[in-house]
Amino acid sequence: MQFHKYQGTGNDFVMIDDRARAFDETDQVLIARLCHRRFGIGADGLILLRNKPDFDFEMVYFNADGRPSSMCGNGGRCTVAFAKFLGLISGQTHFLAVDGPHDARVEPDGTVRLRMIDVVAPQRAGVGENDVFLHTGSPHHIHFINPTEGHSLLEFDVCGVGHGIRHHQAYSPAGTNVNFVEVPADPAQAWPVRTYERGVEDETLSCGTGVTAVALAASQRGATSPVRLQTPGGQLEVSFEQLTAGGFTNVWLSGPATRVFEGTI
Repeated sequence: MQFHKYQGTGNDFVMIDDRARAFDETDQVLIARLCHRRFGIGADGLILLRNKPDFDFEMVYFNADGRPSSMCGNGGRCTVAFAKFLGLISGQTHFLAVDGPHDARVEPDGTVRLRMIDVVAPQRAGVGENDVFLHTGSPHHIHFINPTEGHSLLEFDVCGVGHGIRHHQAYSPAGTNVNFVEVPADPAQAWPVRTYERGVEDETLSCGTGVTAVALAASQRGATSPVRLQTPGGQLEVSFEQLTAGGFTNVWLSGPATRVFEGTI
């Protein structure tokens, strides 16, 4: 089987051109093995690019554990870059993902801009007094860390605390992704973010739907569109329009999406 490897700010994916529908998407053991960093190719997830009537293509995404997943923002941006590499699109595209249709475009400098779904206003999370929850195509719990209180995101136990929140009964049975955010002294600065991802069951270097959720939640703490987010894997930007009811529309996630290598397995 031929594959391609892509990454978006360190969030990496096995990409497969499955327009011939030859890949068995029900084989979760195979998908998990391909994503395994010791016994396979290694990735945070696997993406199939398929034909879809009325769309340029369809993106079918699986977590590293082999299970079908909700929307992946960085994966979507990487799929757009992959489609351009295959010659399916030029600069702009309209494609289908698990959470519905998406528009995207590839800028001359290689930046991929992806339009996300409209998002309702942040809700108070079932865990943590000052935490919030948003669904940006995937569920995201957001925990704000204030460095003036002596806490540092760099030293924070993302995996330990994230695992507990991910499996908390408030999010049972599906669980949630968990984002930890350091509040900058100036809201116009980049907001540092670290994410614990369900399905990967570990910290990832970046999460597209996660930084989208953080940017929207940060608008309640002084951030204005566009918001810059600094992940361990690089910087992303989220722009949006806030609705009167508190929700958000015209949400765009922007950043690099890079082809790393290709091979056969």
